[in-house]
Amino acid sequence: MAGNESLSARNRTPADEFYTQLTDIEAELRHYRDQFRGKVVFCNCDDPYESSFFKFFAMNFNHLGLKKLITTCYAGSPISGKQLPLFETAGLRDTQPPREPYQVEISEVPDLNQDGAIDLADVEYLLRNDANTMTPLAGDGDFRSKECVALLDEADVVVTNPPFSLFQEYLAQLFEFGKQFLILGDQNAVTYADVFAQIMANKLWFGYENGGTKWFQVPDDYDITTESRKKVVNGVKYFSMGRINWYTNLDTTKRHESMTLYKRYTREEYPTYTNYQAIEVSKVSDIPADYDGAMGVPITFLDKYNPEQFELIGSSKWLSEPMSNFAQRGTYLQGGPRFYVPEGNGTHRRTYERIVIRRIGAGT
Repeated sequence: MAGNESLSARNRTPADEFYTQLTDIEAELRHYRDQFRGKVVFCNCDDPYESSFFKFFAMNFNHLGLKKLITTCYAGSPISGKQLPLFETAGLRDTQPPREPYQVEISEVPDLNQDGAIDLADVEYLLRNDANTMTPLAGDGDFRSKECVALLDEADVVVTNPPFSLFQEYLAQLFEFGKQFLILGDQNAVTYADVFAQIMANKLWFGYENGGTKWFQVPDDYDITTESRKKVVNGVKYFSMGRINWYTNLDTTKRHESMTLYKRYTREEYPTYTNYQAIEVSKVSDIPADYDGAMGVPITFLDKYNPEQFELIGSSKWLSEPMSNFAQRGTYLQGGPRFYVPEGNGTHRRTYERIVIRRIGAGT
């Protein structure tokens, strides 16, 4: 991976140009403050002119007790200069923001303007007066380039919004280098075999502020067909997305909290799948407290998953033991097999993707 110089920004799609809002970053990062002290943080998909990840860590550098902040970006940011036209670093910028990839390294953020607070004005001053903190990259800034991989090797924690189209490859690199991380991704990424395998192995889980609607800044020419999912504020275009979750291997308190179960099992309410020996639980809140066997639950269960309370057996796509041949009936190959619920008169209803779980200690 590190030696593949043919990889470039051309591998990405327009859907990769999503810029996370500072409010979403602040809401999530407040849960991890003690886990960043003395760490080198790397934001390797972040244009320093635009990235709210860069803003957050630069402004909170001292509060978090960071050792160093490193930021790199891809070549040719299509929205460069629209959100944070701060830096006029000598020799690196004239009247327009650079469209070349840059590397920013910050080892300290003193209160240079002596206003009693660390804010973006201090970061601006620092970069303007220390050209060594901001240097051009020889390559295109792709996270798989030699330069960025070398910086990754130096880092302790990676925090960013990686390219959505390259999420699996990006995550695989983090595991390859043994890094701690906190990244954004589509909730449905858990249905990928390699991603789900890491969740099964208890090496990957969800963060705190998941689901709901998140607004991302997008390029002006990004096509948004649904009016309710777009807005323009002060000339900046935003696109709303649901099912965007935080993925991490940093410890969280929520993954040690047990769900309160109050429902009682009945055969009528919890039918057994036609093609797999497990019951259908259509809502996470309806998991029965008194059922000892395997249960199929929505993938949103993983936002409540406590590995001390439940065992992950697999999913309707990835099971250690195969389903019956009935799984292929009426399904589409792109989505793979699914579970079926009997509805009487010989009819069967195909479910959405399901996670298969069992209560730990059930039947003991």
